[in-house]
Amino acid sequence: MRTSLLALVCCLFLLPLIFSIPSRAQQDTTANPQNNNSSNNDTIDGTVVSSSRDTLVVRGDDGEYHLFTYDPGIRPAGLTRGARVRVNAGAPDENGTRAATNIVRVSAGSSDQAGSATNSATHDKGAQAAPVPEKVSNVENDIRREARRWRLGVRAGAAFNPELFMFGVHSQMGPIFNRHVQFRPNAEFDFGEVTDLIALNLEGIYRFSEKHREGNWLPYVGAGPALIFIHQNFQVGRQIDFGNFDYETGFNILVGMQSRRGAFVELKSSLYSGPAPRLRLIVGYTF
Repeated sequence: MRTSLLALVCCLFLLPLIFSIPSRAQQDTTANPQNNNSSNNDTIDGTVVSSSRDTLVVRGDDGEYHLFTYDPGIRPAGLTRGARVRVNAGAPDENGTRAATNIVRVSAGSSDQAGSATNSATHDKGAQAAPVPEKVSNVENDIRREARRWRLGVRAGAAFNPELFMFGVHSQMGPIFNRHVQFRPNAEFDFGEVTDLIALNLEGIYRFSEKHREGNWLPYVGAGPALIFIHQNFQVGRQIDFGNFDYETGFNILVGMQSRRGAFVELKSSLYSGPAPRLRLIVGYTF
């Protein structure tokens, strides 16, 4: 028990350091023009193709499509389709997505401005008429799905000490209090040879910032109280009677990785919960 708890606590403290190392290495590489043609803060001029609360798609003057997310507080008003913008952004991730650090609207979009110069109007029409590449659209949809304030999901996995099979459902709400904090209550049902368990976990998670993202995967940590109902019987051929469940209160700590598409992998430990599993390995999907 002590060994598993110590390993989980070490993971909680080492995870930010582990994921900051690739990020720093990438920053050092992009900062050196001999190693990479783009700087760590590129400037892109182009025309807005689509914008939302979470994403911005710009067709650059080079004809390429660029997908951006926003750093906190930098999204200006008037990012309508057809608007000319100048975007400062960091290096792209594996999917080509950049975090915009500054956005300046150079001219208004078609919905804000009735008339404009002939070449500007022609350029904007060409940018709007060209189809957005499917890869850009798919990544944009994944980011929008990930940013929804309320989502449902399912989970399954294995528990150890005692050994159990588990499945459950959860809800993900937020952000609350902080843009990185989400409330994720879940209910799980565990079955084993001796032990049956029903748990209501009132957990919150802290998702690390985008600089810690590895491709589609973003790490998180979490904790929260657990309301646990346990039934144990060593007799062969036993039958479950809900009247025989004993109540325990516990506290969960967890660490995991979640993709933009919704899949996640999680390692969880329960403290102060008597015969409840000391360690759970969980995989799931958030719709």
